[in-house]
Amino acid sequence: MRPVAVLPFACSRALAMVLVAGSALGPWSPRVGHAQGSVPPGVVFSSSARPNSARYSFVAAAVHRVGPAVVTIDTEKTVVMESGLPRGFDSDPQQRTVRGLGSGFIITADGLVLTNAHVVEGTSKVTVGLEDGRRVPGTVVGLDRYTDLAVVRLAGHGAWPVAPLGNSDTLQVGEWAIAMGNPYGLDRTVTMGIISSLNRNASKLGIANRRLELIQTDAAINPGNSGGPLLNADGEVIGVNTLVRSGPGAGLGFAIPINRAKDIARELIATGKASHPAIGVGIAAVRSADGSGFSQGARLVTVATGSPAARAGLRPGDVVLAVGGRPVTGPSQLIAAVERGGVGRPLVLTINRSGQVQQVEVVPAEMGSR
Repeated sequence: MRPVAVLPFACSRALAMVLVAGSALGPWSPRVGHAQGSVPPGVVFSSSARPNSARYSFVAAAVHRVGPAVVTIDTEKTVVMESGLPRGFDSDPQQRTVRGLGSGFIITADGLVLTNAHVVEGTSKVTVGLEDGRRVPGTVVGLDRYTDLAVVRLAGHGAWPVAPLGNSDTLQVGEWAIAMGNPYGLDRTVTMGIISSLNRNASKLGIANRRLELIQTDAAINPGNSGGPLLNADGEVIGVNTLVRSGPGAGLGFAIPINRAKDIARELIATGKASHPAIGVGIAAVRSADGSGFSQGARLVTVATGSPAARAGLRPGDVVLAVGGRPVTGPSQLIAAVERGGVGRPLVLTINRSGQVQQVEVVPAEMGSR
């Protein structure tokens, strides 16, 4: 399987809008709970903007609710080019400006924008475009490469439009998914699909050094969508669009769950960086065929030499059943438990080792350290 590629920047801009409005979606809308043609509570249209009731859909309502808070992010960075001359020939270094384009959405009324780290990393200039045509300078508050998340602050004052955030922990496979952003520079593009899968591990998708359990969707996500919101049928942000498969299997998109993004954003806003506790293990889901005798838990596949896990005596093949007395149903629960625990705070793991249940205390360290 070829790896999933991080969405590259789109380098061109076109003034276009594609709106998926759902006259073909049938006469009902899951989650919203209203008949096609009626307006759900909390969604208000002006007399000039109100859609024709016969063509109205929950997709249009979701876009109307979130659209003002979805932004374009234009970036510039200066790169030094090799002269191309043989060694021994002096030449002044050549510089050129590289421009990029991504997406984002406003999460606070005082102008904080959530986007992908790869959209703004290394940039010398950030300009944020709003739905009403304003273009506002932005400053990077902080970014985190491990989760590919960043926060940008808008210049100026005012009550900025804010995207409503949902709860990604309650998602189910098969729910509607609506992607918004600026693919290939096509501003204000909307696409729709479903939640195809949950808890896709980034490392298994070929993405190294990423600490992510991702939402998979078939809603079209393309270069330039990076950092834009993935919505549910209620018009709430449930994810941050971040990856798309290139080559065979193209059409599979991935988003960072919004609950994870909110936690990282809080750290970035407070300190400019995010902390990532780690115990130094590679993990996999428990399978009935692996001989553990358990139907759930997280099986340790590798234990890094010199890591907190190794110092605690953990071994490959151990199955983690609980952390601090809370059951671990799979790898994502173990990762979440370590994250909640924090760096330097002891965790008590209940493990099964060759049929024997025992407890082991491990002290997480900062990711990348020993």
